[in-house]
Amino acid sequence: MIRPAFRLLSRPARLTAAFGLALLTGLPALADDAKPAPDASRIVSIGGAVTEIVYALGEEKRLVGRDSTSIYPAAAGSVPDVGYMRQLSAEGVLATNPTAILAVEGSGPPEAVALLEKSGIAFLTVPETFDIEGIAAKVRAVGHFLGVDAKAEPLATRIEADVTAAVEDAAKRPEAERRRVLFILSTQGGRVMASGTGTAADAIITLAGAVNATPDFPGYKPLSDEAIITAKPDVILMMDRGGDHGASNAELLAHPAIKLTPAGDKAAIIRMDGLHLLGFGPRTASAVRDLNAAIYEGQNHVAQ
Repeated sequence: MIRPAFRLLSRPARLTAAFGLALLTGLPALADDAKPAPDASRIVSIGGAVTEIVYALGEEKRLVGRDSTSIYPAAAGSVPDVGYMRQLSAEGVLATNPTAILAVEGSGPPEAVALLEKSGIAFLTVPETFDIEGIAAKVRAVGHFLGVDAKAEPLATRIEADVTAAVEDAAKRPEAERRRVLFILSTQGGRVMASGTGTAADAIITLAGAVNATPDFPGYKPLSDEAIITAKPDVILMMDRGGDHGASNAELLAHPAIKLTPAGDKAAIIRMDGLHLLGFGPRTASAVRDLNAAIYEGQNHVAQ
């Protein structure tokens, strides 16, 4: 009868009773929800910002794998590549023989992530939000998982203060002078895929003291020529990349709708490294300052 009665107690009362029992019996008083720390001696890091955080914490020697978006710092290039974060193969990740996996929210496909979570290997989904608090939360989450809270807390505090200062500087410009920015994700097939709200692009534009020129839809969507002209962007912003998703400045300015916008008329095109611009990691303060300077001071060749 003692066991059922014990379970009816509140959790604090159960812990108190357990501690009292320990004093009488010599048994250790363990919290009923205590979990052992994960073995994070060999980690795979999925997500460029997550990998940057591992390096910023000085814990890069634990890395046995990283995804293809993890290209900063340059030293990350020597770590085995397990594939693109949204097209992971569970077998490819497990082939690195990790003891723990760090994956930014949104990694996939879901089937591969589910297999990794069920593999018995310690797995942490790092939350992804596009704000100052979210960056600090990433740092703390990664640091706690790696067992280095004492290093993570000052890093998170320092990054948070730096980004806050950069945003406050950017916000000093009067509302009436803020420029409209059209973020183009791709121009594949001649269709302009632009950013609406709730995206990393929308957030970084706002933090840099500018205005998203297409705020009337969530996520990303292809724009009609009429929508591009109506948006009246002062500046076009793109990730600096090639391949099928890339377009030269000449190709952009030849687009029949873009050339009718203020950005097209002034050839105002900014290109930035995608991870630097949209990673929302340790370098976000730098991204805010660089983007602000590019938008308002015409510094189109932005530091990465």
